[in-house]
Amino acid sequence: MTALQARVRGVHQRLATAAAQAGRDPKDLTLIAVSKTQPAEAVATLAALGQRDFGENYLQEALDKQAALSALALQWHFIGALQSNKTRPVSEHFSWVHTIDRAKLAERLSAQRPKALGPLAVCVQVKLDPEPGKAGVAPDALAPLLDTIERLPGLRLAGLMTLPAPREGFEAQRASLARLTALAKALPETARVLSMGMSDDLEAAVAAGATHLRLGTALFGPRQPAGASP
Repeated sequence: MTALQARVRGVHQRLATAAAQAGRDPKDLTLIAVSKTQPAEAVATLAALGQRDFGENYLQEALDKQAALSALALQWHFIGALQSNKTRPVSEHFSWVHTIDRAKLAERLSAQRPKALGPLAVCVQVKLDPEPGKAGVAPDALAPLLDTIERLPGLRLAGLMTLPAPREGFEAQRASLARLTALAKALPETARVLSMGMSDDLEAAVAAGATHLRLGTALFGPRQPAGASP
């Protein structure tokens, strides 16, 4: 067994155990492999092990990988900070965007989405903690943005996403993430995706109700810095 195979098996075991402890079906959990800074070869290897959903933060890097792996039936999730001048390639080359935090981005993505691809699935990024410089819409400003997205024909509101401040311990992590779950209760049944949970808080995220977990280090091992040679 290769190191990558061992890590994949370990992650799936963690998910299964966390789901069992939370009284949930592991089939309801979608694993997004965060492949930023990883070479296309690593993505292809993980895809050969059955992984289909991949998350990317850096647009040009992602586009290069998508071109190299175009023969594979993969779902690409944009999970990085999105700038207005980069919405067109994102709308044209991704199935999901998890980081919508303002109406301007939503409107541009909708207008630029090719009709042949169908609506782009989007999550609104919610800023649960008052961290300077971190993106996301405040909970009390969430409703107007959701209303805007639901009116845009090129988008499909899928749910909410968050990247909370780091916390130590299962219970502190779970309580923090549960705030997003509470906010999602006001959304339609068709928009109940909860994109939350990473390598360090996977178990707490499952307990809090996560549906889509974004894992990088746990799958690929320590990440190379952006721009480093593979």
